[in-house]
Amino acid sequence: MNKKDEGFKRSVGVLGLSANIVNIIIGAGIFALPAVIASKMGASSVIAYVFCGILIALVMLCFAEAGSKVTNTGGPYTYIETAFGNYAGFLGGIFAITGTLFADAAVSNALVNILATAYPVFENNWVRLLFLFTIFFGLAYINIIGLKQGIGLVKFNTIAKLIPLLLLVLIGWKGVSFSNLHIDTMPSIRTLGETSLILFFAFQGAETGLVVGGEVINPKRTVPKAVFISILTVVCIYVLIQTVSQGILGSELPGFKAAPLAEAAKVAFGPIGFTILFIGAVISMFGFLSGSILNNPRILYALSRDKVIPLKALSKIHKSSKTPYIAIIVYAVIGFTVSASGSFEKLAIIASSAMLIIYLGVALSVMKLRKSQKYKEGEFKIFGGLMVPILSIIIILYFLSNLSMNEIIATGLFIAVLNIIYTIFRKLNKASL
Repeated sequence: MNKKDEGFKRSVGVLGLSANIVNIIIGAGIFALPAVIASKMGASSVIAYVFCGILIALVMLCFAEAGSKVTNTGGPYTYIETAFGNYAGFLGGIFAITGTLFADAAVSNALVNILATAYPVFENNWVRLLFLFTIFFGLAYINIIGLKQGIGLVKFNTIAKLIPLLLLVLIGWKGVSFSNLHIDTMPSIRTLGETSLILFFAFQGAETGLVVGGEVINPKRTVPKAVFISILTVVCIYVLIQTVSQGILGSELPGFKAAPLAEAAKVAFGPIGFTILFIGAVISMFGFLSGSILNNPRILYALSRDKVIPLKALSKIHKSSKTPYIAIIVYAVIGFTVSASGSFEKLAIIASSAMLIIYLGVALSVMKLRKSQKYKEGEFKIFGGLMVPILSIIIILYFLSNLSMNEIIATGLFIAVLNIIYTIFRKLNKASL
């Protein structure tokens, strides 16, 4: 049974939710990662994109089923909490917040870095901090005003970021040399796993777009449609971008790790191409952040709403704008703090690991919800029985197996600390009754 979301307006349709998901997924990664992936797999890089695309498609089918059953605000946290209870929900919520916060921090740092290549003033630490402060709290203000304003900004950013990418694919195709796409040797399973773990950062985020479940019109139909539209769009765009970049630059692609797409555009249609893709990268990163600060504070709201964390203020809804304004402010404060103290590479690894664990929890939730809740007319149900969630679990575990031992140990210690915090929160909740 779903918990009631007091005060929210259901105003997000298929187009808005699809744009929200596409906007979140296509962030900073795709503008930088093609060179990194090519350095590891060469012309066979497309295989890693297809592999990641299969994982995301499978996991998003799980999200679609869970999202049609659990329609209130909170996204993956809410699915896990409904299926397995408060403890699992607490772990899922914290990992979701951790993953999204570190992803935001990674992208905001990448945004500052790319601006610094054109405007050296951004290398000044005070300018960098002022810019990060303006980004986080400016976007927080827009999303406090109202969901309509936030979704409107997301739609604009989605269109603005897709235009330069589509231009690269359409105009750049004539410059592709098919000899650059010839695969000499197939990658090993180990290489594919290690490369896919890195590339995964460019695919994560679809779950964030579903956090506004409590504000979606007819979620049982809207959520599955939006998931299919957005994932198909992203996979097609990513494969085409890697193919065109590889086809244009060939063996030189790994040498342009700062801005590979801009370099490919420069070769394809001159200096103006570099400028267009540079601007596109900036818009894309900004768009990622705008969508993230729209969606992610609602996880904090949901944790407070369900009394998983004993902070009642986080579940307050603004009387006029009907938004979780305190959760948005708190999220912006934490996001700014993490961003000010980290770098893109380290933050991206933490973000990917945390989100893989969340995906694992959602796949398991689908299996649990099928047993605990009867199917209702209009709900989406994955074809093939349990095949999709089981395949999702296997692939996610394969991805996680490519983490280093230090990263595995750090994750275990983090869970141990969360157990202690959860015990403290339970005692505080009981004391407040």
